[in-house]
Amino acid sequence: MTNTSPATTLRERMIEDMKLHRLCRTTQHNYLRDVSRFATWLGRPPDTATDENLRRYQIEQTETGFGAPAMNTAVSALRFFYGRTLDRPDLTRKLHRVKHPRALPTVLSREEVTRMLNATTSIKHQAILSVAYGAGLRASEVAHLKIGDIDSERMLLRVECGKGGRHRNAMAEREADLLPVGYFHVVFTLPAEVADIAWQNKAVTYDLLFKAASETMLTIAADPKHLGARIGITAVLHTWGSAMTHHPHVHMIVPGGGIAPGGGRWITSRPAFLLPVRVLGALFRRVFLTRLMALHQSGKLAFFVHLAHLAERHAFLRCLSSVRKKRWVVYAKPPFGGPEAVLAYLSRYTHRIAISNRRLIAFDERGVTFRFKDYRRDGPDRQQVMTLATDEFIRRFLPHVLPRGFHRIRHYGLLAGSSRKTSIALARQLLDVAPPTDDTETVEPVDVRPPCPCCGGHRIIIEAFERWQLPRAPPTSPAPIRGLVS
Repeated sequence: MTNTSPATTLRERMIEDMKLHRLCRTTQHNYLRDVSRFATWLGRPPDTATDENLRRYQIEQTETGFGAPAMNTAVSALRFFYGRTLDRPDLTRKLHRVKHPRALPTVLSREEVTRMLNATTSIKHQAILSVAYGAGLRASEVAHLKIGDIDSERMLLRVECGKGGRHRNAMAEREADLLPVGYFHVVFTLPAEVADIAWQNKAVTYDLLFKAASETMLTIAADPKHLGARIGITAVLHTWGSAMTHHPHVHMIVPGGGIAPGGGRWITSRPAFLLPVRVLGALFRRVFLTRLMALHQSGKLAFFVHLAHLAERHAFLRCLSSVRKKRWVVYAKPPFGGPEAVLAYLSRYTHRIAISNRRLIAFDERGVTFRFKDYRRDGPDRQQVMTLATDEFIRRFLPHVLPRGFHRIRHYGLLAGSSRKTSIALARQLLDVAPPTDDTETVEPVDVRPPCPCCGGHRIIIEAFERWQLPRAPPTSPAPIRGLVS
């Protein structure tokens, strides 16, 4: 008979919980290491710890000189152990993640990139370096890249089993559009009352959402009171929340600056501030509602079932009266970590709709089980698991399929298709950045076929044979049957 110690049982339970949540092996290893370190510091099984023990442990880590990333990893491990394995999230309420400044990565100049690629004379190694640097891939991701993973039409690379064992898409040739500046992340969200109208009028309402949000950004950015410059925008439409509910909003990737009127200089925004969100929200609300009422007046909106009464103009105006008084949320996030992070963000949404494969946990007779984030909660309780019946899962998924021909990624301002090349070239000139070279020039292959001694034209090779073989004579035409009979 073997005795199982309590520590071994807790370790096994934690491993089972981490596998259930599909944490990668590296994360599992780090979580087990950090919980083991805490148990060693505590001197007894970790399930007997108190919230004050956890607080003292984090204070001692700070005094010892632990780095912020290591301390945050320990906080995540302890929150998982006490919140998931022991079902005691109250013990971790005194644990806090440590904020640490993140410096922007160094952007190599064109000369430095050229020297890096020319450091090897092997064409194979140059191709590997070009793909890794241009698409922002890791060395292991390049090593596992196959020919079938390259989508030449969409200029995408399918990266399988990347960081954390996840699959993702990488954009192959969009780095030429990026500028060596910080990029801001701005989100425009429709209120619930307007989202109900958008549910039954997807094409016109989503198009209006794009136009109103982009016009708001361009107008406020051009105002001399704020930035006073013409900016570039890449907008991505999302119609879903984490639980696949209908939640239309637009994510915008905006460079931290723009070209001044007249095109004489580049105006850089403040390091962590682009435009005032309250001003953006007020103008966005006015532009969207004004154009939405114009669509209703022109008869381009349709209403059904519980919204059928909104076809009458007075009822429609009463519905919008409450929305006029609400504050429309515009959220501006800090700058991305660099241009490569912008590409990584955009590539995640070129094909995905509503839910990614990594969030799916199970599909059985009970239905579909998947992970989602409950943004009303903080800490480890934000990650939740939901099981929906199959028909309900399909009902939530299908409304997020966009109308045929609708573009969910659009570009405005400096990045608009009509003037993108000219605007980016001017921006690079003002930023004193060398433009990318154009390698699209085709080279005529050398024709090695010997010329004909009579006419000088190139010979046509009909058949090739080895040196030790004799050429095959052409087949002789058989004699006519009548000739053989006679």
